[in-house]
Amino acid sequence: MIDDLELAFDERAEKGRHRRGAQRKLNNKKKKKRGGRGRTITALLMAFVLLGVLGGVGWYGFDRISGYFVTPDYDGGGTGEAQIQIEEGQSIAEIANTLVAAGVVKSTKAFIEAAQANSRSQNIQPGVYKVRKEMNAEAALGLLLDLKNKIVNGLLIPEGATSTQIYKLLSKETKLPVKDFQEAAKDLKGLGIADFWFKRDDRQAAKKSIEGFLFPDTYELPPNATAEQILKLMVDRFMAVAKDLDFVDRVQKEREISPYEALIVASLAQAEAGKTADLGKVARVAYNRIYSENHYCKNGNGLTGCLEFDVGVNYYWELTGKKTKRSGQMTDAELFDKNNPYRMHGKAGLPPGPINSPGQKALEGAMNPPKGTWLFFVAVDKDGTTKFATTNEEHERNIQEARENGVL
Repeated sequence: MIDDLELAFDERAEKGRHRRGAQRKLNNKKKKKRGGRGRTITALLMAFVLLGVLGGVGWYGFDRISGYFVTPDYDGGGTGEAQIQIEEGQSIAEIANTLVAAGVVKSTKAFIEAAQANSRSQNIQPGVYKVRKEMNAEAALGLLLDLKNKIVNGLLIPEGATSTQIYKLLSKETKLPVKDFQEAAKDLKGLGIADFWFKRDDRQAAKKSIEGFLFPDTYELPPNATAEQILKLMVDRFMAVAKDLDFVDRVQKEREISPYEALIVASLAQAEAGKTADLGKVARVAYNRIYSENHYCKNGNGLTGCLEFDVGVNYYWELTGKKTKRSGQMTDAELFDKNNPYRMHGKAGLPPGPINSPGQKALEGAMNPPKGTWLFFVAVDKDGTTKFATTNEEHERNIQEARENGVL
């Protein structure tokens, strides 16, 4: 009996569990239907957002990566007009940077690649060029290789020109007042002339001025350049030539004098030599008269190291606005004028500074003059032929020849 009751109870309990389980499943199924639809919409939205993010990241990544393979460059030949200046000695990469900075090409890489593909790219000349903004790199290279686009504004500064003469030439060419150049020339440090250039080892006072540092050459003057920019261009050229010659170190080691003294001698040789071949010989005469044990002074006046070059007289007259003369027209009073700091008669040593702008050959002559014992020289004909002498007797004979040829 008990067994039958227990069995009946178990069957009812089992059925109840089945019903409750079935009811829970039904309820869960309903809940799943209601919650599943919301979760599906949410999942879809999240999927779209995720795809958008991944797409953006992918595009950004592709754009970044493609930048490494595709060189940024403008299309076409550009618009408008621009001017850029190519400096002497600039590399292709430096030219590319100049073009990018001016908004001409889009990237340095584009121009470098265009130059690498064109063997003529090494023929780009220094100067100012007319180009266009936002140009294809290959087109920009083509403009730089076509000299028709080069702005020709060349001005020749002759060897031996004084600063006074140079200012007048520059003023005429640029229409800037001479006064602008005179004022600009006062800022020696700003123009790139360091103080050490004015150091002297001969116990003579140094005249600090731009004289001697305006290198004689043909210059492409930048359009609308200021007086300061033009003078700095010339000083930079002097410094570049001096560096190429190793001028500073060589004169100190080989001549055992300061670079400024050698620059003064170069300017004297430039003024006195009738021909380029004589520049070194004139420098040697200057060194023999001042620095050698056999230094010379006329009339036994007790001074040591007298140059007796006439050119200092004319230089001072030019500085003070006085009319210059030929040497043969100068009187003793003018040659020995104690008010003239650049006189070289009756006065020992070199003048206080250079008297003109010496060229490269004059600098070379002062740096490495030929060996010789000459103490005198004189031009003996109107072609500039110069004869050198060691003794006063030889020199007097040369003077007589010059008089016979109508030079003195």
